[in-house]
Amino acid sequence: MTKISKQTIYVETSIISYFTAIQSRDILIFARQQITQDWWNDVLPKFEAFISPAVIEEISDGDRQASQLRLKAASSFKVLEINNEVINLTQKILKKFSFPDRAKSDALHIAFPVVHKIDYLVTWNCKHIANAFTLKMIEKLILDNGYQMPTITTPNEFMEDPNE
Repeated sequence: MTKISKQTIYVETSIISYFTAIQSRDILIFARQQITQDWWNDVLPKFEAFISPAVIEEISDGDRQASQLRLKAASSFKVLEINNEVINLTQKILKKFSFPDRAKSDALHIAFPVVHKIDYLVTWNCKHIANAFTLKMIEKLILDNGYQMPTITTPNEFMEDPNE
């Protein structure tokens, strides 16, 4: 494992998508896009940023021009290695939680930062990842398997500096 000098952050697919997306007319999506832009420029540089092969696969999908923008935005992030620990923890998460087929990669997005001891997992996926109803259960599973839980959060929660 590499020597880390800053706190670490796992940037989940939804963050990259919001950062690079065309400005939305939907007020909630637009607000998330603005928060993501501010977070990306003001907060992200304070961290050592990581993604996974799962993120690369997801941001590569879809419209060719949009996927190129997403890949370029994530190009400076380090890529975490997939290994047996990640696979095993992913399977345990999937066994415990019934994610729909289209959301099975969400278990990978939890397993990668757990196994690689990343400090934060940042996401806009509040359905399966940053969900108040499931976080306690996910944390129990993680702790029961001998791991520490990263802080799972949205960019919005980073925007207030407690030192100001």
